[in-house]
Order: sequence, then C-alpha cells, then structure tokens
Amino acid sequence: MTNLARMILTNALVRTSDAALPLADTVVIEGDRIVFVGTRADWEASGSAAAAASGHEIVDLDGRTVVPGLIDAHAHPGMVAKSLWHVRLPWTENVDEILAFVRDYAVAHPKEEAPFLYFEYYPSTAFGDDEPTRQLLDTAVSDRPVLLQDFSDHEHWLNSRMLELMGVTRDTPDPVPGLEMFVRDADGEPTGVAREQVYRHFLEPMYEAIGWRPPEQVTPERVAEFFGFMTESGVTSLFEAFIDDEQSLASVAELDRRGELNMVYEGALRFINRSDLPEVIDRLKTWQARYGSERVRVRTLKLFYDGTNESGNSAVLSPLEGADAGGAFGQIAFDDRELTECLLIANAADVDAHIHLVGDRAFRSACDAVAAARQRCAGDGTEWRIQVALAHCELVDPADMARPAELGIIVNWTPHWSGGYFGEEARTHLGDERWNRMYRFGEIAAAGTTLTFASDVVTKYELHRGAPLFGMQVAATRVDPEYPLDGERYPGGVRPHPDAVLPVELLLKGYTIDAAKQLRIDDRVGSIEVGKVANLTVLADDPVAVDPAALAALRVDAVLFEGRVVAGALPGRD
Repeated sequence: MTNLARMILTNALVRTSDAALPLADTVVIEGDRIVFVGTRADWEASGSAAAAASGHEIVDLDGRTVVPGLIDAHAHPGMVAKSLWHVRLPWTENVDEILAFVRDYAVAHPKEEAPFLYFEYYPSTAFGDDEPTRQLLDTAVSDRPVLLQDFSDHEHWLNSRMLELMGVTRDTPDPVPGLEMFVRDADGEPTGVAREQVYRHFLEPMYEAIGWRPPEQVTPERVAEFFGFMTESGVTSLFEAFIDDEQSLASVAELDRRGELNMVYEGALRFINRSDLPEVIDRLKTWQARYGSERVRVRTLKLFYDGTNESGNSAVLSPLEGADAGGAFGQIAFDDRELTECLLIANAADVDAHIHLVGDRAFRSACDAVAAARQRCAGDGTEWRIQVALAHCELVDPADMARPAELGIIVNWTPHWSGGYFGEEARTHLGDERWNRMYRFGEIAAAGTTLTFASDVVTKYELHRGAPLFGMQVAATRVDPEYPLDGERYPGGVRPHPDAVLPVELLLKGYTIDAAKQLRIDDRVGSIEVGKVANLTVLADDPVAVDPAALAALRVDAVLFEGRVVAGALPGRD
C-alpha cells in the first residue's frame, strides 16, 4: 500500500461520471481529495504548475482510462465467507451423476470427518417438471444430514436425516408460507425441497444433535477474501444487502479499524413483516452506534417481497404456467397496504428500504405502496425522507416501466444474470412471451430512473463473476460466457431480446454515480469532481471503446482508495 499525498495523474482518458464535465485528461490529488479535474493545459494555465514541480508527483498514465472507483450496489460478503466450506458439484443435469458424486464424496469423507454435507450447485432444470425428493437423496446418503443448493440460490434439496434432526414435520409452520417454506406432499409431509433460507430457522437443533458446527463464523480474515477480490476488481464502495448476523458486521468494522477494508461499506438488516419491523429498526440503530464509522454504516432495511421466477413463486399479474401452476399468480409476502405501513414506519425512523422482487405483480405492488406512502406523507405534512430501492425487477409490465422515475424509486440489477446464467427454467413458469421480455432495463433507464448495478454473488463458487467488468460484458452482450444458451436455438447464445443490451456508458453510470446515490454517498464519491474523495479505478483501455465481448478481460491496472494505491500499480511504480 503506497500513500501518494500529492499526485498528478495525466495523459489519461478520464471518464468522470460528472455530467458537467464528462471527460478530462488530468486529475490532481492532494491527500485523500481531488483538487483538480480537467486538461493538462488548463492545469498548467491555472498557475499551479509551479506548485506541482515542487511537491506533486507526476504520473503519466500513457493513455489509460480512469473512472470513479466502482460501486457494487448489492453484495453478500458475509454469505460468501460462510460458504468457504461448501463442496462444489460437477456441472451436469444428469441426476444420477449428481447422486453418484454425493455418494462418492460421502464415502471418501465419513460422518466422523464431515457430520453435515453441503453441496452447490445442481441446475434448476435438472428435474424438468418434477422436483427432487428427500427419498431420492437418501439413496446417496442417509447416515447424516445432507443439503444440495440449486443454481437459483433460492431452493435447497434436503435428505430425510436433515429434516429429522431439524425437527421439521408436517406440523411445522413455515416462516413465510408460499415463500420461505418447506414444499409438502399431498399429506402435508415435507418433500425435501426447502425454499429461500427456511432451513436456517431450524439448524440449531440439528447442530446440537450432531455435536458439530460448520466453520461459518464470519471472521475478519474470512471476509477479507471477498473484499480483497472486490478491491482488485476496481470496487471501492459496496452495499451488503443482507447482514446475516452481528459477527459479520463486527468483522467488517474490525477490517476498517485495521485499515484493511479499503471500501466504503453500507449494510442492511432484514425484516419479514410489519410486526418485526420495530425490533429490526432498534437493532439496526444499535449496531450502527456500535460499529458505524466514516466508512461503515447500516441504515437500510431488506425485504424479500416475492420468490423467484425459476422456482415458480414470483408474484405475477397473469397466471403462472406449467403442470403445477393451477392458475396461481405466485406468492407475495404481504399486500401493498401492509408494505405502505412498513414504508411509513421506516420513514419515521429515517431508514431506507431495499426490496427483493422479481415478478411484475410484486413490482406493481411495491410501486403502489411507495405511491400510497408518499401521498400519506404529503397529506399530513410529513417529509418523505427515505430512499426505496427495488432489487432485481426481472419482469416488469410495459405499463409500469416509467413508475420508478415518477416515484423516485431506485432500480437495482445484477448485470451478470443478463445472459443465460439461470438457463430456461423460468420459461416453464412464465411461458415464452414473458420469458422473452425479462431483464429489460433500457426502458426503465430511458424514463429517468436511477439504475444501479451489482454482483449479488452469495458463494465462493461464483465470486469471480462479481467483478463489475464481467457484469458489464454480460449486460452489454446478453451472452453468458460461462453458461451460454443453446446456440442452435439462440443464435450466438444471445438471450432474447438482443435489443435489450445495455450500453457501456449506462453501465458505468450505474456502477458509479448512480450507485453512490443509492448508498447516499454521492456527496463524497461516485464521480471524479473537485472536493470528492480520490477513489479511482485505472483501466488498461477504454471500456466504451473495446469490443463488449472483451470487457471481462479488460485489465484493472490500479485502484486508488482515499488517494492510496490499494491494488495494482501505477506506471513507473512497483
């Protein structure tokens, strides 16, 4: 780590994310602040060149591109840290091959060595119209609890022993029926499919029964792997969309105390419904007082409003399709009236809301709730103080595309999902027409919405996909370089519709100044402007000019955080 207190970066293409001065070639840094942005000629004409000769180090970037430090507006560092012990499955849709791998692994790692086995991932499409069962998994391993996570991150396949040790039976109530739940057969017995994170509510009895706990404690050292990767990828600010426990936040705060975080961090706590909201707000404020700093803050509430399109439980305006749909419109946590009340409680407490939703009915309901809450505030003379961000928004009715802009709602998207990452499982539930118009954010942005971008990686398995440049490539091409769609059915592996690709200029804006607005730090970072903190990312080439299919390979040469080089190196320096 090198401290460059007085430095001139010049002979560069500087993409500032500042609408008043979009391009420059020179940036001057003093301490942790930017003191000049413009042309080298203007700098020299300003009369400051003499001062530069006596104190500033001149760094010739030789045509490299400088952008504001990138911002990941929805990430899960704690979950990634907890996943380090998981076992990676071979990528196959052959269920027999999956079961054989699980069986062989269990033989090679007996119960005494591995009392609980956690595997990731099996493809969501592996079972077609059927679903996995505990009895089938029992054929591979029955002497200890076993869990397999599906590729959507929202379903899990459990064996009978795990359900038994957790104490889950036909009489066990689901935390959020229809969403966070155990799938059941006609007799009400758990089938072995667990949706969302429902199993986590029942792990304590299992751990006590087996006398073992996985190495899931989020320590500074474990979570540092995630932050280190993000720093090397050009990220200097980040939003953790769901703080799982206090230890996770304490570890982030400890990295900050040591001077090893190199990140502006914002976190969120989850609430389930109106009844638990006051307690969650109290806990949020307690943790902020305990761990908050100039770089670490928690002031956001997270809500899972519906399920996923791949699991067939997203909240939709028209009935879902498929053998099991039965005319269902999917599941939603509660109606927009209760969400309105939750937003008003959040507004009174001055804490923001970050809402997971994927279906068009959930999107409309959330917009309706924001509209109603704002109207209530206007009616009684209360100031509307909070920001509402809707995460994912995979399926939006054309009539609702402009509503976020009208209501001041932020839309947050995960660009690396824009291609074939989740395959075609959602097509089973949505049908062709809706599946083909998923992931359309151009119209939302054109309406004037603040659109932000993020990694949303939840496990080490996919951490490499969290690099912003990887996400930009997928969004700018609609092709997933690792999981492309069938080229014979989709020419070039491009996900329909090709015209939904996002321009790199928009992606850069969403990874910088707009993301800074979501985190409420745009007064300090997000653009390269005089007076702002010198958080900068130096790229080997201009992302706007390179072939979009080569964005993921674009080299991050150096990352500056608060004026210090924290990753890579500047030209002429080791």
